[in-house]
Amino acid sequence: MHVTLVNVQVKPAHIEDFVAATHLNHAASIQEPGNRRFDVLQSPENPGHFVLYEAYVSAEAAAEHKQTAHYLTWRNTVAEWMTVPRQGVQYEGLFPQG
Repeated sequence: MHVTLVNVQVKPAHIEDFVAATHLNHAASIQEPGNRRFDVLQSPENPGHFVLYEAYVSAEAAAEHKQTAHYLTWRNTVAEWMTVPRQGVQYEGLFPQG
């Protein structure tokens, strides 16, 4: 399984906008055939800090996600709302297997 943890820091004025746009991306992403999880986490101590937990069956499925209309729309919509560019760290998911 191919997992990416994406750290995002959002400007305070755009937190609600980011949540709304990310909800749309999440809803479409979990429908992708190669998707296993797409969790959106928000820090209670720093409401502008989010982590996206994205798990796909393979690196190829994760790459396909980045070509979808919903991802491209999300990426272009939220880019200016971030205080710094998002950072994705890739992992190999060991458990659960799937």
